[in-house]
Order: sequence, then structure tokens, then C-alpha cells
Amino acid sequence: MPNSMDDHDRVLRAKRPRSRRRDFLRGLAGVAGATFWADRTLEAVPQNVNRNSKPSELKITDLRVATIGGAPMTDPIIRIDTNQGIYGLGEVRDGANKYYALQLKSRILGENPCNIDRIFRKIKQFGGHARQAGGVCAIEMALWDLAGKAYNVPVYQMLGGKFRDKIRCYADTTESDDPKVYGERLKMRKDQGFTWLKMDLGIDLLKDVPGAITRPEGVSILGGDKVQHMFTGIELTPKGCELMANFVGTVREYVGYEVPLACDHFGHIGMNSCIRLAHALEKYNPAWLEDMIPWQYGDLLKEIKQAINVPLLTGEDIYLKEGFINLARNHSVDLLHPDLATSGGILETKKIGDAIQEYGVAMVMHFAGSPVSCMANVHCAAATENFLVLENHSVDVPWWNDLVEGPEKPIVNRGFITVPDKPGLGVTLNDEVMKKHLLEPGYFEPTPEWNNIRANDRLWS
Repeated sequence: MPNSMDDHDRVLRAKRPRSRRRDFLRGLAGVAGATFWADRTLEAVPQNVNRNSKPSELKITDLRVATIGGAPMTDPIIRIDTNQGIYGLGEVRDGANKYYALQLKSRILGENPCNIDRIFRKIKQFGGHARQAGGVCAIEMALWDLAGKAYNVPVYQMLGGKFRDKIRCYADTTESDDPKVYGERLKMRKDQGFTWLKMDLGIDLLKDVPGAITRPEGVSILGGDKVQHMFTGIELTPKGCELMANFVGTVREYVGYEVPLACDHFGHIGMNSCIRLAHALEKYNPAWLEDMIPWQYGDLLKEIKQAINVPLLTGEDIYLKEGFINLARNHSVDLLHPDLATSGGILETKKIGDAIQEYGVAMVMHFAGSPVSCMANVHCAAATENFLVLENHSVDVPWWNDLVEGPEKPIVNRGFITVPDKPGLGVTLNDEVMKKHLLEPGYFEPTPEWNNIRANDRLWS
């Protein structure tokens, strides 16, 4: 019982606020229109609040893996579970092992998955250039998916909103030694609605052509990929440059000049050959020449860039923003090409785009994997102003779209992907289809054996 008039008043006030708030809103209805603040609307308000989780009390309880194959890559999909039943999906990049992610499980158990940047800074030391970063990035993707589900918003919204509703794509296309066949295949991409094209243009085209390539005795054209470009001794002759340029010219006859056409996979040729080949290709207006030499040699890339009149691109093997920023600051290339599944994840790739934009460099995104990683790329691309185009290797795989539910189908439609508005990455797995394409036994089994794998991780004394 209340023991004073003040206590009695407090009890009455505690009992009244909900009815007073309802009466106040109904009063507004008389002024603003009864239909707006009708009882049905008032009752619906709390139903729009996400009650699936209490973000401040979320804890990571497990990290599990299911590996699929043939899409056309090997894709370990990870699932991070929590104490509140919601989970996040991520993906280890093709060519990286699931153990890159599993070895980090002990570092993230018990953490609140919504503290994405905190956890990323804790584990990013375990990544490295190229595929070694696959585990770190897969976990970062899954954390964003979890946070989006916890707060009931799409990932792009948590990155600051979107610059575009649809993401432009180009598709990997099976190559051919016959330029007419290759031209027909690329024209088919254009007919499918793709507004950006890319072709492979390797020195393997010249392997049986006398006088097209010089190389030291015993060095195979194809075997040169074991050695970095500048150290193979393989060089194109003027004849070889002309033949490769004529190959692109024939392809251009099929696809026209209105659509951008990029070139990749040249082979491990020396710097001077890169310059000679670029000059020969110039009249066919390539959108970019990709990874002509390794990205680590920024000064040499800059020499090539300054000697040619064709855009130069690199970046799919770089981990973390610093390498990208150095190349952009030094104007070593025209375009940079992070792969979100190894560049550091969603936020780090957004930071890369924002940073290189300050130096006038656009961002292209490399991607090869399942729809899980695809959607991570889509959210990042939507939220990054200087984004140009996203790669996709799986548009010809009939079951690729069926691996997930949630996004518009087909996911790549007339050369574009619609940015999903569902919470997190906006996808859930189709378990039945996933299980049909497992590369190894086990489907998100518990992994207690990885709970306590750790060492002294601190990087400073």
C-alpha cells in the first residue's frame, strides 16, 4: 500500500501512461484525420519492432561450416550461431581452406557479434594477402549478417545507405582459341543484358606460332606462371603483339565498341612486353588491362601506366586498405579491384573505395563464389560511391540461384543485381539444394574441437 499522498500519485501515474499516450494519439486523430491514428494502426506499431533478439546481450556460441563445390568453385560457407537463436552467414573465398575460419573460432566465442569492428581488429592479424585472408573475411561477413538481423536492417543501411538500387555486373565467359567463337560467346553476354564485358587474352594463344614469343630454352609458356612476370625471361615479339591485338579486334567486330571490354590473364610476360602489347591493343579501346604484373611492384606498374594510353587495373590479391591506398596515392594504376572475400570484408572494402576515391581512382570488385558472398559484395557496392562493376563467375550454373532464398531471382538479371532490403545480407540458405552440392560430409555440424585453439595473439609488448 502507498504510505503517502506522493506515493499514491506515483502509483496512479505508473498505471496511466499507456492509456494517456493512446488518448493523446486519438486526440491527434481528431485533428490529423481519424484514419491515420486508427486503433488498428496503434496496435500494429509494436508489431514492427524486431523482438527476435536483444542486441546488447547477443553472444557468439558456435562457428560451423558446410562446403559446397562446383559453382564453379569450392565454397566453404560458415555460420556463426548465437545465444539468441539468430545466426550470420559468411563465405571463405574459393581457393582458401575452411580451416582459415575455424582456427579463429576461439578468438570470437563469447563476443557480441554486433561489435563488428572490434572483432575484426582482434582477428585481422591472422589474414594475409591473397587467399590467406579467407577466414577473417568470412567471419566479418557473417558478423554483418548477424548485426543486420539483430537490428532488423539491411547491411548497406548500416554502412551509411546506398548510392544505387542495382549493381552492374560482368560475367566470366568460357574462352576459346578461335576469336570468332569467343566473339559469339561475348555477344551472347551482351544479348543477355550485360553492359560490361571481360575476356581472357593469354600468351597461350601463341604457343604454336613461330616467331611470336621469345623465351629461354627450357622455359614453357604455360610453366612460366610459377615465377613472377619480371623473372621468366618471356617476351612478346612485335608479331606476337599484333596477333593478340588482332584477336581482340575480331571479338570487337562481334560485340561492337559501345560496351566496355576488359582484358585479363595475359601470362607472365616482362614489363616491356606489357607496354608493347598495350600499345597494340589501344585501338580496340579496352576498359582495362588486368594484373599485367604483380601488384606489389607499384613503381613498375606506374612506369607501365605512364607509358601507355589504356587503363591499368590490379588488386584482387591485396589484403587490407593500406596496399590499395599506396597504389592510389602514387597513381600506379587507373582502377583498383578488391575481392571482398580477401580484402578484409565488407567494411574494409567500403573503406578502400572511399579512400581511393580521394585520389580519383574508381573501384571494380572481383568476386567468385556462392550467393552468400555475392550479397556481401552487393551491399558493399551499393554503399560505395566510386563503384563501377562487379564480377560473377556463376551465371551459367543452373542451380546457383537456388542455393539461397530471399533475393530477387534470377539474382543476376539482365546484367544487374537488385540490392535486397531484407535484414542483414538478405539471404537464407536453401538447405535441400545446399545438401545436394556438398563437397564433403557434414552440414553445419558443431565444432567443439576448435573452441580452445589459441596462442598469445597480442602484437605489442
